[in-house]
Amino acid sequence: MKKSLIICMLMGSSALAQPPKHITLEDIFQHGTFHSKTVNGLRSLKDGKTYVSIETNPKTKEKYAARYMYTTGKLVEVLYTTKDFYYKGKQLAISTDFNADERKVMIADESEAIYRRSSKANYYVFDSASKKITEVSTNGKQLFATLSPDGTKVAFVRENNLFIKDLINGNEEQITHDGKTNEIINGKTDWVYEEEFALAKAFFWSPDSKTIAYYKFDETNVPVYSMTLYEGLYPTDYRYKYPKAGEKNAIVSIHLYHVAQKNTTTVDIGSEKDQYIPRIQWTQDPTVLCVLRMNRHQNKLEYLFAQAETGSTQLILCEENKYYININDDLTFLKNGKEFILSSEQDGYNHLYLYRSNGELVKQLTKGPWEVTRFYGFNEKTQTIYYQSTESSPLQRDVYALTLDGKQKRKLSPNPGTNEATFSTDFSYYILNHSDTNTPPYITLNNQQGKAIRTLEDNKEAKTTAQTYGIKGSEFFQFTTAAGISLNGYMIKPTPFDANKKYPVLMYVYGGPGSQNVADSWSGSRNIWFNYLAQQGYIVACIDNRGTGFRGQEFQKSTYLNLGKLEVEDQIAGAKWLGQQSFVDPSRIGIWGWSYGGYMASLCITKGADVFKMAIAVAPVTTWRYYDSIYTERYLRTPQENAAGYDDNSPIHFADQLKGKFLLIHGTGDDNVHFQNSVVFSEALIQANKPFEQAYYPNKNHGISGGNTSLHLYHKMTDFIVNNL
Repeated sequence: MKKSLIICMLMGSSALAQPPKHITLEDIFQHGTFHSKTVNGLRSLKDGKTYVSIETNPKTKEKYAARYMYTTGKLVEVLYTTKDFYYKGKQLAISTDFNADERKVMIADESEAIYRRSSKANYYVFDSASKKITEVSTNGKQLFATLSPDGTKVAFVRENNLFIKDLINGNEEQITHDGKTNEIINGKTDWVYEEEFALAKAFFWSPDSKTIAYYKFDETNVPVYSMTLYEGLYPTDYRYKYPKAGEKNAIVSIHLYHVAQKNTTTVDIGSEKDQYIPRIQWTQDPTVLCVLRMNRHQNKLEYLFAQAETGSTQLILCEENKYYININDDLTFLKNGKEFILSSEQDGYNHLYLYRSNGELVKQLTKGPWEVTRFYGFNEKTQTIYYQSTESSPLQRDVYALTLDGKQKRKLSPNPGTNEATFSTDFSYYILNHSDTNTPPYITLNNQQGKAIRTLEDNKEAKTTAQTYGIKGSEFFQFTTAAGISLNGYMIKPTPFDANKKYPVLMYVYGGPGSQNVADSWSGSRNIWFNYLAQQGYIVACIDNRGTGFRGQEFQKSTYLNLGKLEVEDQIAGAKWLGQQSFVDPSRIGIWGWSYGGYMASLCITKGADVFKMAIAVAPVTTWRYYDSIYTERYLRTPQENAAGYDDNSPIHFADQLKGKFLLIHGTGDDNVHFQNSVVFSEALIQANKPFEQAYYPNKNHGISGGNTSLHLYHKMTDFIVNNL
């Protein structure tokens, strides 16, 4: 017995001492080895006590939608199965996209992506009581098909026009008739609103189903951008309207279609045409629409109340900022019809405020040198607001409940790290998703007191896999630059780590306005790649420069009118600080980034040529003159007003300073940061007689993905790093 026990102990000791398994790029980008699970499809029902989830019968493999109790997770009833979603010889995907009264379900089939947030599909409506399926239209695919709150109609967009399908009599009614490609758009946004205001669907049913408020875009005078697609015998041109900085934007108007009267009222949004309408939202009164109006400089935001019957408007509130105003979806109208909640940076940090409907400030609800990062909503019954914030640390997120009178405040997330909540309809329960740099998502169901009722997903498998492969979280650090600026960073060190050795460092950067990379959260495939590089003997480091978010307005907006200057100074300072560490080889520091990070990497290898040995820029902006109006002018104003802000930090103008090894990568079908950016930068490097490498990915968009694309891309970048750093 003793001999057996000793052998077992030795075997256990040997197993514990085994080195971590080597990560491969195929593990990361092809096999999904490090995939962590989440909890999708739990849709809270209006009773607030139950939810609907799509499940799979383990025996028959048939999917079904079922209602469960939040408290116990026990099945209440099966609502419908895939058999109910069989229509005219075709199996439709099961859905839980209910209308307001939860009697009808919207189904999307054969969906086709358009841009980042838009797609078209064949839509169907399932009646849960009769089990009847109705096809929304047989005249072509639709965009944004949306059931009216009373479930009797569906509104949708097709070919830039707005339509209504009456589910009672089956009639399809065309509301607008002037829609035309690259000229007039009804009910959906143009490219730049979709990308920069995160607004794609541009029509909204009134709460009583009697009116549809919708946008109309006249983009006739917006310049056309043309991309070549290499797909057939002869390449084809894809042409779309893309307003670059300083160019003409679409003229936007707001309209109200009265369903019963079959007529349209135009909302009075003022005589100025060169402005933005970033949001519209119905108030609790179905006859009053709130319209947000913003000037082109994006430093003045006005709240207008529009009367549905006449379209007349009243200015309720005006907010101005010395820099710019960020748009969000926090605006919430209370059921008393007398007050609303919004978020604002007016005291230097993003906080929640309560206003009366006449625009009079009642009180600031949250306050302190920290940011509200998400507003979850308002519990009318308990008069409680729920939000996420950085109160503990800019690197962390916690969930809080606060009564409207400010007397009771509770933290609803017990563990430090990144916490995100999804509340039930009546706020009785919430799903808490917690992770930190060492822990994959751990998801629990909690009651309104914050007590965890049950675990929905513990990601044990992902955690075990991470341990098996030696996946490590980030080591956070902070340092102060010569300019006296305190910056946050992280690094991932090789395993095993020898403090007496000097390691090469690859810095990762994004650095754009309001962004954040240095955060105490579980990261995805990119972080696994960083661990892969650490296994190859590299330190991977990341620093959030000035201009990044969640440290207050002055830190974020310090780069206003001069993008690239302070950010690059901070990255250079970070590289020098890293180079002073005893375990770093200062002659072997590289940097890479994507999009804004590609812009930063391009500047660092040119303006910071004496500091960085190599750089990789993926899909970079190389001059802000080539980028879109809304994003660029928010931070730089127009090139006509601020030419120096556009040119003083364009990598194109520093091509002759390149010294290190440089790899430039772009997708030729990038509708966001156009391939033109890399083409022009390439020409500048060629004319400066600077050697560099470049790779283009045919027809790939800004994400450069699909098929084996990600695997190929990261192989290329890895080889470049290994050969040049």
